[in-house]
Amino acid sequence: MLVDSHCHLDRLDLQPFGDSFDALMSSTREAGIGHILCVCIDTESYPAMVELVADQPGVSLSVGVHPNDRDRREPTAEELAELAQHPRNVAIGETGLDYFRSEGDLEWQRDRFRRHIAAARLARKPLIIHTRAARADTIRIMQEEGAGEAGGVMHCFTEDWEMARQALDLGFYISFSGIVTFNSASDLREVAKKVPADRLLIETDAPYLAPVPHRGKSNLPAYVALVADKIAELRGLSRAEVETLTEQNFFNLFGEKARDY
Repeated sequence: MLVDSHCHLDRLDLQPFGDSFDALMSSTREAGIGHILCVCIDTESYPAMVELVADQPGVSLSVGVHPNDRDRREPTAEELAELAQHPRNVAIGETGLDYFRSEGDLEWQRDRFRRHIAAARLARKPLIIHTRAARADTIRIMQEEGAGEAGGVMHCFTEDWEMARQALDLGFYISFSGIVTFNSASDLREVAKKVPADRLLIETDAPYLAPVPHRGKSNLPAYVALVADKIAELRGLSRAEVETLTEQNFFNLFGEKARDY
């Protein structure tokens, strides 16, 4: 089955589905998407996100605070670890560093990242890491704080092979989004060819970053099929082979128990 390893179900545009979340999810399942990881970006919205998916099969959750938003309340590592005890929760994040959209002294961002790594180690759950224009600091903090003990995924990966290799050395998985379908992403496609088959994941990051031919429009979990097709093309595999390996990789990372959700 197809697994969307990273999306934001609570932020999708429901208008095309008659403003019905149930209709969206029915359409997604009809498109062959068997499991979705709904990723949290601030703890204030986490309770509503939990409630939104409570009756939906095939959905797991994460909890964390996105690196870009400075005005969010800063939960402690212990608070994050406690929130991660929800039965559907499989990960801490998304977290990480983003220097592309933030300016000035970014020590607050690095502190937040460190707390999330500590939370993942406390909760014994993997990390979902966002990194943009912060290669050296991301890897350095991962190494310093023992992120490899928790493991996790470099989500929506857009960096070079050297960074991918360093993350792989720490035991992390590499996830590719619709960006890999963009004409401008030739370097990223080379990285997608090199990632070991047992460390490869696919995602949408919906509602953001819709793949070609939907680029510039609102993204949907169903479009993870287009990411799978591109990865299959790049690696000389069939769609079915990509589905099988990325499904197994997802549950290897986030736990077989997630199949029950």
